[in-house]
Amino acid sequence: MTATTPTTGTTQTVAVLGTGKIGEALLSGMIRAGWAPDDLLVTARRPERAEELHARYGVRAVDNAYAAKAADILILAVKPQDMAALLAELAPHTGADKLVISAAAGIPAAFVEERLAEGIAVVRVMPNTPVLVDEGMSVISAGRHAGEDHLARTEAIFQPVGKTLRVPEKQQDAATALSGSGPAYFYYLVEAMTDAGILLGLPRAQAHDLIVQSAIGAAVMLRDSGEHPVKLREAVTSPAGTTISAIRELENHGVRAALIAALEAARDRSRELATGA
Repeated sequence: MTATTPTTGTTQTVAVLGTGKIGEALLSGMIRAGWAPDDLLVTARRPERAEELHARYGVRAVDNAYAAKAADILILAVKPQDMAALLAELAPHTGADKLVISAAAGIPAAFVEERLAEGIAVVRVMPNTPVLVDEGMSVISAGRHAGEDHLARTEAIFQPVGKTLRVPEKQQDAATALSGSGPAYFYYLVEAMTDAGILLGLPRAQAHDLIVQSAIGAAVMLRDSGEHPVKLREAVTSPAGTTISAIRELENHGVRAALIAALEAARDRSRELATGA
């Protein structure tokens, strides 16, 4: 028996290879979206991890070779440095009729295509960690042999855990810098603001709650209002008030320039990962 993709109506079996936190989030999302657990395969490096996933979700825990032969869609959720070894293991068992979804940062579709069957459809995806709470951003790019159907099937997997966005693959490194690594920048900012709150005399727990709720509210307003962030910021910024005083200090300390430089560094590192550096 094979599962029916909720948005496309096609039947298929899906295997998640290297089921860590991101892979498990996708697995959970697919089940909530209508995939039957019996038609989902998982692999994991540690046998106890595979058994844990089987017990939690009712999915079948298998080895990589079996997954490559049995599944219609292979989701490669391993770390970038482990991708070459995984592809070498899959190659003897993977025909050109498969859809391969690579979720490893910095690994181009061509890297996967060159190591598997000629003509195989590869889709490159960069999800971020909020997929764990169904608020992820997954950036999707077609490889050389991937068409509209392959992209739609990929979106059906990632949409239950957040939003998806299609971009040309040449934009993937920039997307990795912005959204793949993006949550870490916000955590860093919250950490710094919490320290500032303590310096200003607030208990840590109160400072944390104030900042987190402010961040949630601001994000929802950005998402739902359709307003440019400058306009939303100006609505908070009264003449000669507290906010403009703070923003002046941020500008004086070069925060905007530092953010741009940081994102360029993240983009460059994504490019380096593709070379194995």
